[in-house]
Amino acid sequence: MREFSGRRAGRTGCLAILALTLASCASIPPRPLVADSNAASLEARELDDPRLLAFLAAADASAPAGGRWDLHQLTLAAVYFHPDLDVADAQLAVAQAAIRTAAQRPNPSFNLTPQFNATNANPTAWTIGTAINLLLELFGKREARTDEAKALTEAARFDVANVSWQVRGRVRAAMLALWGAEQRAGLIARRRDLQTELAALVERRLAAGDVSALDAGRERANRDILVLAVSDAARDIADARVSLASAIGVPVHALTGLVLDYAALADAKQPSDVATLRKTALTARSDVRASLARYAASEAALKLQLANRLPNLSIGPGYQYDQGDNKFSLSLQTDLPVFNANGGPVAEAMAHRREAAANFTALQAGIITEIDRAEAARKSTGASLVAADTLAAQQADRARRNMRVFNAGAIDRVTLLTGEIDYAAGQESRLQALIAERTALGQLEDALRVPIFTKALPAASTNRTMP
Repeated sequence: MREFSGRRAGRTGCLAILALTLASCASIPPRPLVADSNAASLEARELDDPRLLAFLAAADASAPAGGRWDLHQLTLAAVYFHPDLDVADAQLAVAQAAIRTAAQRPNPSFNLTPQFNATNANPTAWTIGTAINLLLELFGKREARTDEAKALTEAARFDVANVSWQVRGRVRAAMLALWGAEQRAGLIARRRDLQTELAALVERRLAAGDVSALDAGRERANRDILVLAVSDAARDIADARVSLASAIGVPVHALTGLVLDYAALADAKQPSDVATLRKTALTARSDVRASLARYAASEAALKLQLANRLPNLSIGPGYQYDQGDNKFSLSLQTDLPVFNANGGPVAEAMAHRREAAANFTALQAGIITEIDRAEAARKSTGASLVAADTLAAQQADRARRNMRVFNAGAIDRVTLLTGEIDYAAGQESRLQALIAERTALGQLEDALRVPIFTKALPAASTNRTMP
């Protein structure tokens, strides 16, 4: 009877362990990644996607009317589409899952050791031993490990915000480049038309013997240069459109038919209190807070390694059926810190903490340089824009005077065209100064991480539901 009880206990234990093992093996369906279908979905992205429009509505952004998109709407489209944010979101999900891993208690282990005594003719020669080993993590190891995972999750969350700012800056820079390219193309085309007319007039004067061949050749060369410049400007527009599409995260054909509203670029106001914004940036920028969170993670990692100098305890209650006898046991097991006291991992953790502190200091120093450079560029380009506006106003007055004098018959058409070409060239110089000033202002926005060209992204923009 005792033999039957022992065997029944062994079978019951085995069945219990098997049931627990099967219950823990939850099935997760595979998700194959196919390159051609994934590429096809990227190629099919459009800015009239109903899900994107719903995302804009959730972010309190008005839907584009008549295919007219402004900077804020395109920025939200980039938040919805851009793969860099997918990567940041996935890294955040990994970090969040790591908290669960760090907080898990170690599973017990089960030992089953049946033995048969071949030298014993007794029918009860079987010996069945079972034991359950419970690992007890002591001295706050699990808590320290969980704190490290939580700090890394906080850093990953700020990384998402940091990537959002980077995406925002790329959209603004690409849209500014496209605006500048389109404006420059129009001005160059105007100069080309004027120069073509001037060259034709000089050719007629050459035929009449009123000018030299050198003069005619010079005007033809200027015309040819401008013809090539128009082609270069068209290429710049095409490149800028590709850059804008890339910044948004869509293929370039998704921009076909769009009417871009550049008002946010033209009307952006200068920040009023850069000194206060500078102090805020050095403490509250998302990359600064992410770096602080990583330092907190290094502190928790050091705490964990210090706790690992003290051993854990393993308790193993056991039962043995020994040829008709029921025997119970309790084993205690622990590591003996004889050869090392976890000195190597502690030293590594201390070095990582020092590295995290150095990275934080380097980041703040870089931000200071970034803000200083942006401020210097803003001031210098602002002064250049003021000078360009003054020259443009003078050239506009000169062009109006020339037209009055021409209408009065005091100057000929060649002189008038020459003045108009000079005025168009001055407009190009003024445009270059304006683009440089807007670019510097964008660099300041990136450095300070405060909205200058458009309003801040609403909280709804973080709830991305991707295709």
